[in-house]
Amino acid sequence: MNAMQQHMIDSYRASVLGTPLPPQPGVHDWQVARELGAEMARGPGLLRTLRARLRRAAERPGTPSG
Repeated sequence: MNAMQQHMIDSYRASVLGTPLPPQPGVHDWQVARELGAEMARGPGLLRTLRARLRRAAERPGTPSG
């Protein structure tokens, strides 16, 4: 499943549940890249923090894998 298909499913789910629609794929990419670059310039601690958060998120039950 690609990002657009996932967005379509998430949009349908949001409309059924009456919750706000998710942003389209790629809308915030430049902002995330800019913020990540700024954080990386501060020091190497962010990379460890990101890896730990990703690891915890992957271990969470109900998280889709693959």
